[in-house]
Amino acid sequence: MEQRTRTGRPAGGTGDRVRKGIRAGVATGLAAVSLAALAGCAFGRPKINVPPPDWATASPSASYDPYHPTPSYTPSYDTYSPSPTQETYNPDGRSDVRGSGCDFSSSLRQFTYTVSITNPSTTSTFSYDMRIDWMKDKPADGSTYGEHQRSVVVAPGATETYTAKYTLNQSSWQAFWYTCQITRATKSKM
Repeated sequence: MEQRTRTGRPAGGTGDRVRKGIRAGVATGLAAVSLAALAGCAFGRPKINVPPPDWATASPSASYDPYHPTPSYTPSYDTYSPSPTQETYNPDGRSDVRGSGCDFSSSLRQFTYTVSITNPSTTSTFSYDMRIDWMKDKPADGSTYGEHQRSVVVAPGATETYTAKYTLNQSSWQAFWYTCQITRATKSKM
């Protein structure tokens, strides 16, 4: 009878130890990789370059500054400017009136005063209701020697000039001091 004997390496030999060491090393490596993957800190995640969609990419410009970007949309606001028909005016038109040549003629017994009215509007015609007074000057006690009233129509941007007059009724008088005063220039639109 033929006898076969199994030849093998003795238990605990060098080959077994090498295999056990390799197995232990592989197991330790797998455990370390698993822990690192769970912890997320030992190894970085791989970078995947996925291009962004077309709507997310902006075409770079030579003057683009990421720290001071300029908006692509500039808001526009409606500015309000009143039309000429909405022109406002002050009914006291004395600032539109200038007077000159305050005088008294003893031969004619007449006061005169030249009045110029300038309409500052470029669109509206105004009527100026004027009153001129020749006032007592020394002493200036608020009394008047005479008055002149007149309405004057002035076109847009135009100037009208006229001479206001007042004649004294008395035939004789002593020397007196007087002054001319524009006391009213009420304007209204025509």
